[in-house]
Amino acid sequence: MRNLYHRIVATTVLVMILSSTLAFFASNIYYQYNLKPYNDSKVTHMAEQIKQFYEDNRELSLAPYLDHIGKLGYQFYLADEQGQGTFYGQNFRKTGIDPEVVRSVLDGQVYHGINEFPTGLFITGFFDNALSNTIGVPLHRPGEPAYALFLRPNAMVQFGEMRTFFAMILLVSIVLSIILVTFSTRYIVKPIVKLTEATKMLARGKYNIKLDVKRDDEIGKLAVNFSNMAKSLEQLEAMRQEFVSNVSHEIQSPLASIQGFSHTLLTADLPEEQRRRYLSIIEDESRRMSQLSKQLLTLASLEKEEAILEKSSFDVGAQIKQVLFMTEWSWREKELAIKMELPSLVIHADSKLLHQVWINLITNSIKFTENGGTISIRLLPRGKESITVEIADTGIGISEENLQNIFQRFYRADKSRNRKEGSSGLGLAIVEKIVEMHGGEIEVESELGVGTRFRITLPTQ
Repeated sequence: MRNLYHRIVATTVLVMILSSTLAFFASNIYYQYNLKPYNDSKVTHMAEQIKQFYEDNRELSLAPYLDHIGKLGYQFYLADEQGQGTFYGQNFRKTGIDPEVVRSVLDGQVYHGINEFPTGLFITGFFDNALSNTIGVPLHRPGEPAYALFLRPNAMVQFGEMRTFFAMILLVSIVLSIILVTFSTRYIVKPIVKLTEATKMLARGKYNIKLDVKRDDEIGKLAVNFSNMAKSLEQLEAMRQEFVSNVSHEIQSPLASIQGFSHTLLTADLPEEQRRRYLSIIEDESRRMSQLSKQLLTLASLEKEEAILEKSSFDVGAQIKQVLFMTEWSWREKELAIKMELPSLVIHADSKLLHQVWINLITNSIKFTENGGTISIRLLPRGKESITVEIADTGIGISEENLQNIFQRFYRADKSRNRKEGSSGLGLAIVEKIVEMHGGEIEVESELGVGTRFRITLPTQ
């Protein structure tokens, strides 16, 4: 039974059968321990009333009296002192009874056969039409023979129509339940069938999937989440293709330059100055390819998320000063002013990765700040939980249109300038990824012709 629709229907029907069986057993147990003593007491009271009426009215003839009451919905067994018995009303299905019981009733005792009737699992004692399942009382009028009278209500006469009525209700309820389950299950399964077809389309690379499932339950939420997932996968696939295209372009461009100038150097007789210039271009392009490959490897390793974090405690202020010392030649060459506010603050993080963050941001500031400009670096504590690093420059700035895209891979606001500067468009993507891996946040403010400010907030632990 591989079909979900059939499984739900079969499971529901099985649950109905099982619950009905358990309900029947529970009702039987309830009767045996609660209703049976009450029923015994009620029938005993009826028997006493019948006995009292007979004994108080001496003009009544016993046989017609019992025959008349029997037609009103009772079953009787009348036994005399010689052990001879007569039945009145509908016959008992089981007519056996212990002679000692008959003798005890003749001697004046009341027989509580209903309360003492053995407990059964599959039928309540109330409907067991047996002579032993009766109430026995003695009958005796002065000057007349003594009798033992056993009686029980005739369930078929008193409750026959009701039993049929309830049986019909039960049967119709079961049939209607199965029919309704059969149709309602289609309503439940139909969206799942649509989702199954949608997953097949997704597996074939078709992401433009529309699921017309207008439901607010879990299946409706699943359909909405699936649609969102399909859109995300479509965007991811587009980004992947763009990424591959960008990588191919970034590699192809320097390779074409290297190949062209190498061919020229091999085939042409060039002056020494021009030959050196061509070799310098080949060297620059090779360096750019090397930088690109390193950054691609860095991004690939960062996809492992926290698995690659090697946290330790270190002074982040001292680390930023070290980066400034490493880049001193670059900012001194452009006669940039460096303003620092770097107190000693210890954090618990991956020092190698954060070193890469400061390198990328500071070299960007140096690269895009004109000669004689200013770079400001501040390290601010935010209580005991976090720190903030601000790196600001008075460079060319970034337009509002480009500002929202600067963390995208291979994105360059000024492609010609960035290419000339040797940028791959991966530096800020690496910065954002490292900050996110540490549970931090990065913000950027910029204005064309005024400068750019990066604000990185990191937890201290």
